[in-house]
Amino acid sequence: MHDVSASPPIAMTIAGSDSGGGAGIQADLRTFAAFGVHGLSAITALTAQNTRGVTAIQMTSGAVLAAQIDALFEDFSVGAVKTGMLGSPALVRVLADRLRQHRPQALVVDPVLVATTGAALARGGVVATMKRHLLPLADLLTPNVPEAEQLLGRTLRDRDDLLAAARELRGLGARAVLLKGGHLPGPIVHDVLVEAGGEQWFEHARIDVEGHGTGCSLAAAIAAGLARGSTLGEAVADAVAFVHRALERAYRPGKGEAVVLDHLAARG
Repeated sequence: MHDVSASPPIAMTIAGSDSGGGAGIQADLRTFAAFGVHGLSAITALTAQNTRGVTAIQMTSGAVLAAQIDALFEDFSVGAVKTGMLGSPALVRVLADRLRQHRPQALVVDPVLVATTGAALARGGVVATMKRHLLPLADLLTPNVPEAEQLLGRTLRDRDDLLAAARELRGLGARAVLLKGGHLPGPIVHDVLVEAGGEQWFEHARIDVEGHGTGCSLAAAIAAGLARGSTLGEAVADAVAFVHRALERAYRPGKGEAVVLDHLAARG
């Protein structure tokens, strides 16, 4: 008789599907696998996209999103949840309701609003609804600079703006904020993690490519670390290093300029 081994840690991604395989659900599941974590997924939207752009989006209904989340929590011991593209205020409200019901051990919120290719991935009202219903549930919020600017309603210009902005974002309700500075100019990329106990900076040399799925992969890697029992600081440090390695090994599978991270090579 076959001896079934114990389950690995489990993490869940609640995000959109990228038909090009570079971001969204696909990148999240590849990241979970690279960390030795069993990945669950609840899909918020189907997208028609490739390395050149997004050509169509079909949002999941609120009822189907809720059913996916309920089915997963009823059957699995979920160590961490990561959210990505939500797309509409209605889906944000459904998600927040189900998360309040199931109370995951750790929640990482990546406020995906615009694709790397520039396509808008969220309808009007998502930012306000997210601030009201979702951010107060988050253990970690992981915005990039454009997303932080939309959440705060002001422009961030340089490294000096990051720390104050991260602290202000934390004031919106999340227990911690990782503000990613990759969109700011300069040869060094600065990210800052702000928690109740203080802040921590992460710095690395810029890799001059247009990476597709970097934000998704970073948030998923943090969720994987939390599911494996790491502290938040440990999970963030490991995830930042992981994404940097994956970007160093990135490849261009399509005809567009965007490159795709090599998750498995980065972990090995």
